[in-house]
Amino acid sequence: MTENLFQPYALNDTITLNNRILMAPLTRCMADENLVPTEAMAQYYARRADAGLIISEAVIIRPDGQGYPNTPGLFSPAQIKGWQQVTSQVHQNGGKIFAQLWHTGRVAHPHFFAQGDVLAPSAIAVEGSVPRMRELTYQVPKAVTQADIDGLVNDYAQAAENAISAGFDGVEIHGANGYLIDQFLHYGSNQRKDEYGITAENMSRFPLAVVDAIIARIGNEKTALRVSPAAYFNMPTDEKDRTVFDYLLPELEKRSLAFLHIGIFDDAMEFDYLDGKASSYVRANYNKTLVGVGSHTAETASKAIADEHFDLIAIGRPFIANPDYVEKVRQGQETTAYSEEMLTSLI
Repeated sequence: MTENLFQPYALNDTITLNNRILMAPLTRCMADENLVPTEAMAQYYARRADAGLIISEAVIIRPDGQGYPNTPGLFSPAQIKGWQQVTSQVHQNGGKIFAQLWHTGRVAHPHFFAQGDVLAPSAIAVEGSVPRMRELTYQVPKAVTQADIDGLVNDYAQAAENAISAGFDGVEIHGANGYLIDQFLHYGSNQRKDEYGITAENMSRFPLAVVDAIIARIGNEKTALRVSPAAYFNMPTDEKDRTVFDYLLPELEKRSLAFLHIGIFDDAMEFDYLDGKASSYVRANYNKTLVGVGSHTAETASKAIADEHFDLIAIGRPFIANPDYVEKVRQGQETTAYSEEMLTSLI
């Protein structure tokens, strides 16, 4: 029984979703050589407009934020115009769409940008090489200066303003999964000794500055955030990380975001330092709109929402395989299984 997934949900006084099923952000690497969204991308998103809300693939806020090939940007006039084609088609089909704003931090690679350094909280490199381009090994990043931080905060806010100009209904700040904002929130990647490191308050300073700058630019009702309390991607786990999120989550609650989105691949995973699942930990420390994610089926998501573990569910790979995922679930039809071959095309 999944009826509760099809109830309208008010994010706030200005945005109401047609249902509780969100399309999760899914990196597809399908932009053109100038990182401009294509017509194929516009059609891809438009076919999935039945989702209560689409969260776009991660969109880089400026050139030095790029860590993967052909990931779209939101910093040039051509990119904004390209996204206008996407949002227009989604809206024509009755959907809503947020842009996920992204800077990859130490996961960036200078192969993708002509000027600038790889930036991170601390000069600690990621091991390994760039996915899809294994010949490119990661470099030791530059630890950001105060001037760098000020510039990044401004560029996040400008990207949010660009998103609204491009027709997006709001933005989700990518503060999860081992990328720049998340790198400040974990001891394995943030070993600073200044006002951006050591303590939970300091380590939360840059992420909260980004959130506040975007709220000031476009409003809290259009601003959301994705977070990963559990360190599992491109960084080691440290039990002290919990203290950072013990501080951060109540601070975020004060800001009345459109929603908070948990960034994890499998919601069944448990973490000793969180006393269980990441979603259970976040729910215990955050009482406003929460988006669950992580290998849920429609049935398990429906039960979790009924049990008030979270309020909305983000579905990922099944949306790649099933443009009509929402209608199939509504009708109780079998969905097409996802396969890796689907990554090479937009359907």
